[in-house]
Amino acid sequence: MPNSRGQKDACDLLDADHRAVKKMFKEYEELTGSRARSASMKKMELARQICHELTVHATIEEEIFYPALREALKDTDMLAEAEVEHQSAKDLIAQIEQMGEADEMFDAKVKVLGEYIDHHVKEERNEIFTKARSNRKLDLVAMRDELEARKEELMAEMGMEQ
Repeated sequence: MPNSRGQKDACDLLDADHRAVKKMFKEYEELTGSRARSASMKKMELARQICHELTVHATIEEEIFYPALREALKDTDMLAEAEVEHQSAKDLIAQIEQMGEADEMFDAKVKVLGEYIDHHVKEERNEIFTKARSNRKLDLVAMRDELEARKEELMAEMGMEQ
């Protein structure tokens, strides 16, 4: 996933993650339908990478971004919805990580995960990020640095490259 260089604030960093994962989902979709063994192996690797990236992303949002917003904002209903969406995605991620490439539901579960994430990203961009940026209590630049540091730590724990 992208690093914070060039990201102005926490919302930019999180949105860069969104774009990176969307690109992976698109690449996965392009490989779907190919019967080539190399395509199957690439899909498995992409699915694994998507799951890892989303796990790291959800963790930094849940540990740092959402608690700060909950403290600063009056209306936190959207955060509760986002957390429910995260749990649904985590459930699918756990299922995908347990499956093998031969499982007939594998592609369907990756596709549904992508749809969940698309929906979640739209809500974050249109509601959560807008409210975060308009709230003067939040230092989104400092939060970007905190998110980046935690992200690097989690990626190292998972053996992922930055």
